[in-house]
Amino acid sequence: MTAETDPDEEVATDGGLSDVQRERQIDYLDVEINLLKPATPFMRDHNRAILTGFVAWAIIVFGPITATRIAPDLMTQSMPVLGFPLHYFLIAIGAPTGALLLSVWYARKRDKIDEKYGIEQMAAPEPEGADAAEGAAATDGGVDE
Repeated sequence: MTAETDPDEEVATDGGLSDVQRERQIDYLDVEINLLKPATPFMRDHNRAILTGFVAWAIIVFGPITATRIAPDLMTQSMPVLGFPLHYFLIAIGAPTGALLLSVWYARKRDKIDEKYGIEQMAAPEPEGADAAEGAAATDGGVDE
């Protein structure tokens, strides 16, 4: 049994466009922003990166605290090499290191997403010639002479 379509019935398609081409046609002023259901492929990919980073951050920060609550004997034992309790080491060293690594991961992930969708970061224009440096104000508000 085959289904026949009515030639007068309009079928909505994406026109065979790639995500990048579709992204360039979107007017963001007319798009409703919904974090639970992103409207565009770029928003979907970026939202996925943010949520993945958030989950990883929550595990890195709250994991040792939760593990200490669940298994206090294991987490409060001294580490053989350093002599610190395990929970102290994981919170004092692991959490900041994890946050630093997450920020590096996010920057690289965002660069890949930007590259995928053809988004370029614009560099700040540099002042022209030596005259631009002569008229610059010093940090104390005065003018260097």
